[in-house]
Amino acid sequence: MDRRAFSQLLTLGAAGLTVGHANGEAAIAAEDAEEGIAPAAGVTGDLPSSAVAVDDFIELARRNLPKATFEYITSGSEDEVTLRDNVDAFRRIRVLPPLLHGIEDADLSTTVLGQKISMPIMLAPVAVLRMAHPQGALAAARAAAEAGTIHVAGSSAGHSLEEIAEAADGPKWLQIYVPADRDIASRLVRRAEQAGYRAIVVTVDLGERKDADLRNRFAPPKEMLLKHLRDIGFTQLTEQNTYDEILAFNASAWRISLDAEFFEWLRKTTSLPILIKGVLSPQAAKQAIELGLNGLVVSNHGGRRLDGMPATIDVLENVVEAVDGRLEVLMDGGIRRGGDVLKAVARGAKAVLIGRPQAWALAAGGQAGVAQALQILRDELTNAMVSCGCSKVEEIDASLLMS
Repeated sequence: MDRRAFSQLLTLGAAGLTVGHANGEAAIAAEDAEEGIAPAAGVTGDLPSSAVAVDDFIELARRNLPKATFEYITSGSEDEVTLRDNVDAFRRIRVLPPLLHGIEDADLSTTVLGQKISMPIMLAPVAVLRMAHPQGALAAARAAAEAGTIHVAGSSAGHSLEEIAEAADGPKWLQIYVPADRDIASRLVRRAEQAGYRAIVVTVDLGERKDADLRNRFAPPKEMLLKHLRDIGFTQLTEQNTYDEILAFNASAWRISLDAEFFEWLRKTTSLPILIKGVLSPQAAKQAIELGLNGLVVSNHGGRRLDGMPATIDVLENVVEAVDGRLEVLMDGGIRRGGDVLKAVARGAKAVLIGRPQAWALAAGGQAGVAQALQILRDELTNAMVSCGCSKVEEIDASLLMS
């Protein structure tokens, strides 16, 4: 894939209007119609009551979204081996609950980087949220706040970091792709600090190549890409620029390859905790420690980048062992059940992040859909913990598992 096509895919989720648009929801709906975004269910707060498991949101999302948008959210790279294995690997792990434990209820609360949250489940950064639902990351942030957990806002979610920060009072982290312009990058971090974000997450496994997107010729409309770039800080771009001019600018706007020097610079630039997202090996985990980072996310980009990478749950334990408590370990990829959360915590994850389930639920029912998905996972995790005799998250350990 050439650099221009890569950069297009990097910012596919950048869409939408600013909060407080003069014409309100009618203007949002009109712009969505022009951009080919179907009006999603739940705009009026309707709850998709037919969903009793996270996977139930998949078909609901399919009904509400254009084919290309649904497949962008749902598909994986090339033959989708990694995409499937992320989910299937959890199914291969067996749970051996003890008997006669006398537990009737469980406290799901935990802490991540010193922040208490109601359960070890967080919302991952997702690039297409504005395309999944008109309120996009704003609705997701509200659902996370309502659930008492952390929303990790994607820098290409389609709303600016300030708009997302203003949408809800709950704790938020900011995920970033790194601008090539160091001044823009510095201002982006300072804006996050000023807006009240509590951590910076740097995604290092950049880009993706997905057959479905190539077949659908999925690409960001001019308005989406322009808003995204201006939201990041490239305010020299205006509606007077042609689409080709914007694409050309975007192709050179990002640091595609990161190195240790960037993280050394970032550590000097901000006092916020820094996490690296995209770790899959003990060696990479040790690099994060050497760089003085505060946490890492075991992630293969949801099977969207390079097919054939290992399932995240399969490498989690080795990463945790390499870290040896020196920084916090989170993971994403393949979480579909509360029991999956228990397995991830048992293998050493402090918490998990959900990506596709969040986007499907958002497309199915807006804020109410995301809230419902989180509640389903909460209920399933409660059941799993009670069944395993764990009255609190700290009691979940590897002794419960047989793999």
